[in-house]
Amino acid sequence: MASFTLPPIHDNPDGGWGPSSSNIPEQFKFKDIPYAPYSKSDKLGRFADWNDTTGDTRQTAVGLPSTRDARGPGRSRRDGAQAFGSGTASAFAYFHVEDESSFSLVDNKAAPPRRGGGFIRGRATGRGGVSFANRGVAQRGGRGGFNNRGGAQRGGRKGWRDWEKTNRTRESSVAISPQWTMLEEIEFHRLAKLKLEVDEPEDIDTYGRVFAYDKSYDRITTKTERPLQLVDRIKYNTTTSDDPVIQQLVTKNVANVYTTDAILSVLMCAPRSVNPWDIVILREGNNLYFDKRDGGPFDTVTVNENASDPPQDPAPPNPNNPTEKAAVPEPPSINSATSLSLEATYINQNFGFQSVQENIAADFAHPNPFYGPEETEPLASCGYRYRVFDLGITEDEDVKICIRTEVDAYVPGPGNPQEGHGLVTIRALNEFDPRAQGAGGAPDWRSKLDSQRGAVVATEMKNNSCKLAKWTVQSVLAGAELMKIGYISRGNPKDNTRHVILSTASMRPTDFAAQLNVSLANGWGIVRTITDLCMKMPEGKYVLIKDPNKSVIRLYAVPMTAFTTEDEDGEVYEGDEPESAA
Repeated sequence: MASFTLPPIHDNPDGGWGPSSSNIPEQFKFKDIPYAPYSKSDKLGRFADWNDTTGDTRQTAVGLPSTRDARGPGRSRRDGAQAFGSGTASAFAYFHVEDESSFSLVDNKAAPPRRGGGFIRGRATGRGGVSFANRGVAQRGGRGGFNNRGGAQRGGRKGWRDWEKTNRTRESSVAISPQWTMLEEIEFHRLAKLKLEVDEPEDIDTYGRVFAYDKSYDRITTKTERPLQLVDRIKYNTTTSDDPVIQQLVTKNVANVYTTDAILSVLMCAPRSVNPWDIVILREGNNLYFDKRDGGPFDTVTVNENASDPPQDPAPPNPNNPTEKAAVPEPPSINSATSLSLEATYINQNFGFQSVQENIAADFAHPNPFYGPEETEPLASCGYRYRVFDLGITEDEDVKICIRTEVDAYVPGPGNPQEGHGLVTIRALNEFDPRAQGAGGAPDWRSKLDSQRGAVVATEMKNNSCKLAKWTVQSVLAGAELMKIGYISRGNPKDNTRHVILSTASMRPTDFAAQLNVSLANGWGIVRTITDLCMKMPEGKYVLIKDPNKSVIRLYAVPMTAFTTEDEDGEVYEGDEPESAA
């Protein structure tokens, strides 16, 4: 009589699901094949496709993964989907082949509306307009874009395939000679970790004359704009070693390190910088001098340095291409990086000259040290305060830095400006063409400055983080009580010669530093680190260079004749045949 025998059931003593590897009979033919977990979210495709027309005869079958990516170029796995059996050594792991050509992935979420226009019959209008090459396919341009499957790409400028874009290469601020010796290389992330608390400074002396700030500029709005005037005044920007006052202070041994607020602010805000810069360092005995080169980056103001897509200069002609070499160079665009920098420098100077009342002045202890008796043109409002900061970590350390700081005006009131009461620094932000490349997504100031000032300020803090940080550090070093920032725009976006003043903001430097997240302790830590590094070197000349394309600074030893040779036009060179420093 037929009977039914219950087969043996192998329990899993390990507590997991499925058979235990220790209890599988020897005769079980799948004993050596590991178990691969399976999730319902995994996407299953064909185990083998014998009708594949991709031209690859190596079919993907069970246990035979293809050596090429079966998804093909430009295809990506769905979000959250993983390859079957990924993370385990499984004979069932495979890459499924190309799906049918009709497959497409569409983002169902609506894209944010484009400011200034929309798409009409296959042609884009407004900001960042793009033209369609095929239906549903567009090249990226402006804010947002379209992918090659017809779906709208969400997000801002960092959208689809931004990683493919060619990175722009900047040129170094100074030509580096192969004979120079690189002594040290410091990454920005190391600088950002430094910290040094510094006490209040000691005022050594004051020079110059400052005019009273015209408070009527605080009441300017976009409806009561004023034209920016060309004011012919003299303002000196002398480097450290050429300052006659510092030369006198050196003989009195008031400090070990000497510099100016413009040079020191660049060093203190180095982790924020993007554009290249360089500082010339001279060691004589136990003294250090931080200098700038004539015509270097310290003499101009940057524009949108920290923007995601900053203004760029046109690429120079290729000397190896005879066609480009013989071509007549086109005049630079008014929205190129160099043109905008010169325009911003012009605006800053004239706004500071215009926003003061020259009939109300306050004289400092001594006259302007750079204004000689042969000068006939009138001086601009400028006061110099020479201050000494103690950078010693312990009481036994004697590390002091003497800084020449500048103030632009004062606010009349109780107290003597010579003692630091009511001192003001004046700066200006400039708007060019909001639709031009490099505008950084800035809103139109004329329509947003009065109603949405916060949005304008936030955009400027993002696009000009380094510039605003340097201005704030300079104001804190000078001991200014107020910082005035003018908002100045072109009268016509296509004309960079006529400008109008739309508004003026007033803030305390310490409060503004907190808004910008500027740490003065971190800045002093950077200064002390560079000072200690240079003090360990022998006497000579050095140059600290910010890499034009990397977040790193390098210290080079250069010959004493570097940066001093001048030709008939006054251009400065680094020396024809520099000798390697010891």
